[in-house]
Amino acid sequence: MALLNKKVTEGEDPKKKNKKKKPVWREWVDAGVFAIVAATLIRTLVFEAYTIPTGSMEGSMLVNDYLFVSKLSYGPRIPMTPLAVPLVHNSLPLTGGVSYISGVQWKYHRIPGFGHVERNDVVVFNYPAGDTVMEDHPADDYYTALREYFGNDREALKSRFKLLVRPVDKKENYIKRCVGVPGDKIEVKDGVLFVNDAPSVRYPHQKLQYMVSAKGGAAASDFINDNEIEAVPPTYTGGINNVYFLENVQADQLTKMGVEVKPFVYPKGVVMELGVFPHDSTNFKFNRDNFGPISIPKEGTTVQLTPQNIALYRRVIRNYEENKLEEKDGKIYINDKEANSYTFKMDYYWMMGDNRDNSADSRYWGFVPIDHVVGKAWFVWFSYHKDGITKGIRWKRLFHSVHSLEQ
Repeated sequence: MALLNKKVTEGEDPKKKNKKKKPVWREWVDAGVFAIVAATLIRTLVFEAYTIPTGSMEGSMLVNDYLFVSKLSYGPRIPMTPLAVPLVHNSLPLTGGVSYISGVQWKYHRIPGFGHVERNDVVVFNYPAGDTVMEDHPADDYYTALREYFGNDREALKSRFKLLVRPVDKKENYIKRCVGVPGDKIEVKDGVLFVNDAPSVRYPHQKLQYMVSAKGGAAASDFINDNEIEAVPPTYTGGINNVYFLENVQADQLTKMGVEVKPFVYPKGVVMELGVFPHDSTNFKFNRDNFGPISIPKEGTTVQLTPQNIALYRRVIRNYEENKLEEKDGKIYINDKEANSYTFKMDYYWMMGDNRDNSADSRYWGFVPIDHVVGKAWFVWFSYHKDGITKGIRWKRLFHSVHSLEQ
């Protein structure tokens, strides 16, 4: 009895004495599970790494810029596809198979964040038209192929390609600049963007196609070569030479050198590209340089629907807001009821690339719903250039905010 009292007073627990120590492999498993759970929570709720894959945001954001995307800026979006392999997006890294189970879907919900999507923010979002993918050709846009190569014959396309349908949060991630917020009026006039009838912000590193006069001589040629400026192939300019992708600041520098520089634009009213939104060249004769005006849908606002303007809102009504939409004998039916108006359930945005003439953006696939928004581009933590003269790490871009790089 005295011995037992002695053990108790010394604070020893007889049960702990017989408890076995965890094996090393178990400790590693526990540590790995904890790390995966912690990383998943951070990726979902705080920030996520993203790589710039294409040149659509040049020269503000460059190919092979590695940046962090803030989820807190607009509020973290709760996963809509909860059954998925952690830390990957929509495909497995080795096998290439689907990384999620789409049978279980949660409704869209966003935790309140520090703010809302604002005009001119650089935003990462799920590609709106990416709900259907040609599995063997994921880089090719399904809807573009359907319109341009199969005459909107879905069965013919399905007989040729295996199709994959993706949930909202498993569509491919895109990055663009939000140039219009809900309720804004958008119009492009001769390559210049107008928002609510006022010219938009002109960033120095935004790119446009400019015609550079051959009279510029050796000075212009040296400037173009030294800055590794890309020429536009004549097949894209109707046979016109000396057209280049120039940043605004580069165009200004050439002008100061006495070189004649002017934007190369598609004329108003001429449909130059089949893929321009809203894909109705009869009622909307838009092209990339002369587009609109159109208004961006806003939650709670109502628009009148006609056979002439329904092309603007088909995807909003049918795909994004999940209604049954039919058009018969010049009349529009929503959920089996004739409709001449529609009230929007969500906010929408208009996204455009800074490389304006080399960007697949809202001018080609339309509005971006709020439930597709992932987060705000935050800062570049690594960047490198693998082509041209200036190969290697871009030291001047490291640990710079996106806001500072666009100036």
